[in-house]
Amino acid sequence: MAETSKIQWTDATWNIARGCSKVDADCKFCYMYRDANRFKFDARQIIRTKSVFNLPLKLKEPSKIFTSSLTDVFHEEIDSFRDEMWDIIRKCPQHTFQILTKRPERINDHLPSDWGEGWDNVWLGTSVGSDAGMQRAIDLCDVETKVRFLSLEPLHGEVNLKVVKKYFEELQDSLFILPAFDWVIVGGESGNENGKYKYRPCQLAWIEKIVKDCELERIPVFVKQLGTHLAKEMGLKDRHGGNIEEFPEHLKIRQFPKTKQWQHLL
Repeated sequence: MAETSKIQWTDATWNIARGCSKVDADCKFCYMYRDANRFKFDARQIIRTKSVFNLPLKLKEPSKIFTSSLTDVFHEEIDSFRDEMWDIIRKCPQHTFQILTKRPERINDHLPSDWGEGWDNVWLGTSVGSDAGMQRAIDLCDVETKVRFLSLEPLHGEVNLKVVKKYFEELQDSLFILPAFDWVIVGGESGNENGKYKYRPCQLAWIEKIVKDCELERIPVFVKQLGTHLAKEMGLKDRHGGNIEEFPEHLKIRQFPKTKQWQHLL
């Protein structure tokens, strides 16, 4: 676990395991696989962590904790020790655990028995990089949670958030509105110019459309980074396009969900 994180939307990262398997094109240039290639470990082998597994219990300052950045906590190979993760989260009400998965269809079968309508200190999200992955957003809507969020990163294609709205309108006689989501993160892909782990182009118009849709639906939106392609195209100093000071003025937006736990910071 890192007690501080370079990820702009969190304070710390906590990994209960390292390793994962890819689910679709969104995972093509996965940063964990890129790091595995650099640090010489097998990214496909899921290994439970040892020294950092219990670290949230030792972190006293209330923090937003990304859980887990180097694996997917709803991967089937974590089934045997996921309950231990839930127990640690249960014991740390002072923290907020941001859980991001590409397997939202597995969430309902692997929640703790006392989950109810969700825990106040857990945000559940899924990541989508293009319209091809929007089924994950729909699957996440089937999960009861206090905060439901989307990470539209790495954005490598246009994403139409209204696909979710249309799906539920068909099922619920047009009574459903898009704010089934409490938060949306958006960011272009970062990567290398050469080698196996490169980056795909992200268009500024794709980010702008997402921001506009979120503003219309009054969903807090967090523009994390523009990505390597736009950083290069726009001549930005930050090669990942993550310095908000270099963003166009209308994209300098980094909002958080309006929850009781973090309301005083908004």
